[in-house]
Amino acid sequence: MQLVTLSTSLPKQISTSKGKELVTGICKETIQEAFLSVDGFKGDDVADKKHHGGPDRAVCMYPHEHYAKWNDEFECVLPPAAFGENITAVGMTEAEVCIGDIFTLGDAIIQVTQGRIPCNTIDQRLGHPMMKNMIQTGFTGYLCRVLKEGMVRSEDQISLHKSDTHGVTVLEANTIYFHDTKNIEGIRRVLAIDALAEDWRDKFGKRLEKALVNS
Repeated sequence: MQLVTLSTSLPKQISTSKGKELVTGICKETIQEAFLSVDGFKGDDVADKKHHGGPDRAVCMYPHEHYAKWNDEFECVLPPAAFGENITAVGMTEAEVCIGDIFTLGDAIIQVTQGRIPCNTIDQRLGHPMMKNMIQTGFTGYLCRVLKEGMVRSEDQISLHKSDTHGVTVLEANTIYFHDTKNIEGIRRVLAIDALAEDWRDKFGKRLEKALVNS
């Protein structure tokens, strides 16, 4: 596991690929260091607080390995932190990381809470249909809460502190959430994770109720 870029940004107005104006925090800038609190990195924030941010979603991570795929598929060169992530890392894909896994990140400790639900702000920023493809592949990135606050530097290492015992990868949870919504056993596996973000606990709980009624 290796940190590739550390990125933050406060919300600002940007011009989208279609020429519209949008206030968003997605345009992160690479930095050398920042203090990470339970609310997120100092100097970082989101514009849409209903769908983004909060303690369960304090840190957004995206696997660096996917950049090559998207660059090839869309014949482009994506900028650093193209998906608005705080941490771009190698060796931490959705297939390798489980919800509930705990990692040491510099002086801080973080825990994976849910897969990311992409929004069309990504498409508006980059000018490519990324959201649809991220959902289709499950290459969405994921979100974390902060268990221990501390300074994070761009040269810091990321290391696994503790694996979650349930062993549900982010990719498996994404597959159930986006494509296999009637999978009662799978939904129950996700709901059994103590570290699951409350937003996803609510969403998966409603999915389970509906699936049981229709089974």
